[in-house]
Amino acid sequence: MFNRAMMVLVLLGAPIAAQAEKIAVVDMQSVFEQLPQREEVSKTLKAEFGDRVAGVQKMQDELRGMLEKQQRDAALMSESQKTEMVRKMESLKSELQLKGKALDEDMRRRNGEEQNKLLVEVQKAINTIAEKEKYDVVLQRGAVIYVKPSADISNKVVEALSK
Repeated sequence: MFNRAMMVLVLLGAPIAAQAEKIAVVDMQSVFEQLPQREEVSKTLKAEFGDRVAGVQKMQDELRGMLEKQQRDAALMSESQKTEMVRKMESLKSELQLKGKALDEDMRRRNGEEQNKLLVEVQKAINTIAEKEKYDVVLQRGAVIYVKPSADISNKVVEALSK
């Protein structure tokens, strides 16, 4: 009975084994880290958000200065001056949090948009290489436990996108 079951399993697996597939692997993280376009994206985002980042940094410096002044001059200030200083700091702190959060969200959104553009280019390069070298399957490196270095096409993808 056991032998029959094993024979059935072998016969069912035979067509799969007979059809050997050519498989490649791509390390997407490595590809994105090596892309020359990444620097361009970084420069674009810095230029786009530079003024806003500088404004938030200026507000941070202003708040830091107010805190230092409060600590330094607290003994010399009247109660009304202390209250006024605390109100100004709280107002500046809440404005800083709002602007900082909005800036972070906008930068994250724009970075995602640019990453998606790069992802489309990377996918096209992978498809081109896979078709040219006749790979049946291309897997992401994280999904594979072991792969021969010759099956890793990450460097080929980076080279194709660097042209």
